[in-house]
Amino acid sequence: MKSQFTGPVYVVRDNIDTDQIIPAQYLTLVPTIPAEYEKLGAYALIGLPDALYPTRFVKEGQLDSDYPIVVAGRNFGCGSSREHAPIAMGSAGSKIVLAESFARIFFRNCVATGELYPCELTERLCDVLKTGEVVTVDLDAATVTVQATGKVYAFKPLGDVRPVVDAGGLFNYARQSGMIPAAA
Repeated sequence: MKSQFTGPVYVVRDNIDTDQIIPAQYLTLVPTIPAEYEKLGAYALIGLPDALYPTRFVKEGQLDSDYPIVVAGRNFGCGSSREHAPIAMGSAGSKIVLAESFARIFFRNCVATGELYPCELTERLCDVLKTGEVVTVDLDAATVTVQATGKVYAFKPLGDVRPVVDAGGLFNYARQSGMIPAAA
């Protein structure tokens, strides 16, 4: 599996809830239907207030984001238990969320769906980085390198979570490791 991801970051603050990640009116989209999965990406982080986040995560009329990496503060993904939240972000092309801390259910949904690597930062990068800055995230080294400055920050290693996300989620991991029979 890929261990390094480079790209521009989308920076958000503390307490970004699942209503901001994917508002309730889009929960009728069924992620297991490919066309609806694709549409979910267009609405990722659309619930963020425009006054605080004038740059949209996904540009109007697009399905994918220009930002494969999201940098957040504390308690990212709080609110409801909707698994659509990490799925929408993954559908939009995001691979990694670097947050100071995660709501437990969002973290678990990232792992269960295999959509995003939820990386817990050891420093508050949402105060350091600005939307659009380019970083390289190295999952093996558990580091974030800012391209413009070369400064390196650490995050907590993913541990047992990593192979599950690498496999594409809990069910794929269980099939690959023989815990459940492969799909016929």
